[in-house]
Parts: sequence; C-alpha cells; structure tokens
Amino acid sequence: MKKLLEQIGIRKAILLLLASVCLIILSFPHSSDEKTDRKEETTEMESENTDVEALEKRLVQTLSKVDGVGKVKVMITLKSSKEAVLNKDTPYEEEEEKSGDSTRKSVNSEEETVLIEEDGKSVPYVIKELEPEIEGVVIIAQGGANASVQKDITEAVTALFNVQANKVKVLKMEDDS
Repeated sequence: MKKLLEQIGIRKAILLLLASVCLIILSFPHSSDEKTDRKEETTEMESENTDVEALEKRLVQTLSKVDGVGKVKVMITLKSSKEAVLNKDTPYEEEEEKSGDSTRKSVNSEEETVLIEEDGKSVPYVIKELEPEIEGVVIIAQGGANASVQKDITEAVTALFNVQANKVKVLKMEDDS
C-alpha cells in the first residue's frame, strides 16, 4: 500500500478518493425527486377519480329528476386514463451521397418532444388533453324494473357519454324493507 501511495503521490491519491466518494454519493437516487414524482402521480390519479365522481354525481342528480326513476346510484368505469398530446418537432434533413455514376439520398427525421420552461423545470409542451373514454355505466334505480324507465335511462346515458347501449346496464334498486 505504501509503495502504491509513493508511486501515485499523496495528492493524486486524495483526489482519487474524493472523486470516488462523489461518484458514490451521486449514484444514489434523490429521495425528494422520487417523492415529487409519486406526489404528481397520486395527484393525477385523484384528479381522475374526482372527475369520475363528479360525472357520477351529476348523472345521479339528472336521472333522479326523471319521472318514474326514483332514487338512483351510478357507477362509471373508464377504458383509459386522461391522455396528453405532446408537441413534437420533426426536423427534416436530406443528404446526397455520390459514388461514381450513382447518387444515393438519405433522409433523417428524428422526432423530438418540444420542451418549455415551467417553474424552473423543463416540461413537455402539451397541445391538448384527451379526456378518458368511458367503458361502461351501471345505474341502479328504484324504477329500474320498468322497461320504459330503463329505455329512458339508457337513451339519456348514451346521449350524454357517447357510449353504446350495450355498455349501459339499468338495474332495479332493492327495497329498504
């Protein structure tokens, strides 16, 4: 060990030691970044749940006012989550390569996401957000046994949410006896 220190020199050995410690420290993930990512993910999921709950609440308020429906409970399921459409930059480069009598053209077009500065961070530029698609709707209503009421509810839901009638199920609410 002494021989190695004499060959390298004490200054270089100390610098190597400091560089090694810095690399080790930098290789550990920063917990504050992970917490922020988790917090954003949780907030996004809560936002989607809140959106669905708001839709369900509005549908309950609307259907409960329809003649013959009575008390109503609603469950809406989603096919997908909210989706952000990002702005992409696609630079177009054309190169000509000549060899002898022939000419060969090649085109480079790599897509890159456009970033903007927001709160000191670079974030993707969102063009638009696509709302989640509704997979199905279940309605439990006091008047759910009546075929006419079932038809009215199904037509209302298909008109409001643009879902097929076979994705809407109307059931009779059990009596509270």
